[in-house]
Amino acid sequence: MTERATRWSALTSSLILFSYFQLLDLLTTVGFLIHGVKEGNPLVRFALLAAPNPLVGLVIVKIVAMAIGFYCWRLRRQQLLGRINVLFGALISWNMCALIVGSI
Repeated sequence: MTERATRWSALTSSLILFSYFQLLDLLTTVGFLIHGVKEGNPLVRFALLAAPNPLVGLVIVKIVAMAIGFYCWRLRRQQLLGRINVLFGALISWNMCALIVGSI
């Protein structure tokens, strides 16, 4: 495999991981909303309130996030996608811990 193909494969893997993290963030956010926890991100909170249904607002936010991730992929910004993935990995871990602790 050439170096270019290897980099492209790693970049594609970063986009797939980014997509997976967006899905997990959506699910943990829905879990918080079901348990009555307010959204911490002011932009997402605005989308939840402005949309006709909070789930619609959340899905719109995730569609925008996926568009940004795809844009980074198209520009071959692997380092940026990697940093975002680390951030979302930590965020989702925090969300899961908070959901577990909150249910005890």
